[in-house]
Amino acid sequence: MLVCAESCDRRASSCGRCPLFYLLSFTWGLPFTLIGCIAALVLVLTGRRPRKWGYCYYFELGERWGGCNLGIFFLKDACDSAMLKSHEHGHAVQNCIFGPLMIPLIAIPSLIRSRYRDHLITRKKRDPRTLPPYDSIWFEGQATRLGNKLVNELHARKQRA
Repeated sequence: MLVCAESCDRRASSCGRCPLFYLLSFTWGLPFTLIGCIAALVLVLTGRRPRKWGYCYYFELGERWGGCNLGIFFLKDACDSAMLKSHEHGHAVQNCIFGPLMIPLIAIPSLIRSRYRDHLITRKKRDPRTLPPYDSIWFEGQATRLGNKLVNELHARKQRA
C-alpha cells in the first residue's frame, strides 16, 4: 500500500540513515542534482516553498501536467498524488544509480515521451486508454518501482519507531 511520507521520517534523515542517497546525489549524480539546486534556488527566491517527500524536496507549479525530477528536487503539478510523488522520487534514486548518464539515458527520453503522449492525447485526440501504459517503458516502470519501494520502507520504519 502506497502511503503518504510527507515530512518523510525526519528522524531517519537526521540520524544518518540516508547518507548514501545524498552522497551519491551530490557526487555521482551531481550534474542532475546541480540543475535541481539551481531551479530550487530560483523557486525559493521567487517565493515558492519546498515540501518534503521521502528524501526529496518538491515544488508545486501549475495544474495538470505531471512532474519533473531534478535530482533531489522535483517539480509537480498541484494534484495531490502520492503515486506521482513516489514516481518522481524513484527518478531521484535512478539519478543515484545512473549518475551522469541520467540525463541522456532517462531524463531526455522521459521528457520526449511524456510530451509526445501529451501531443497524441491533446492534439491528435487519441484516447489515452489506447496508448501503452505509462510505466511500460523500462525507465518509467523502474522509477515507479524504486519510488514505491523507498516510500513504503520509510513508512514502515516510521511505524516501527
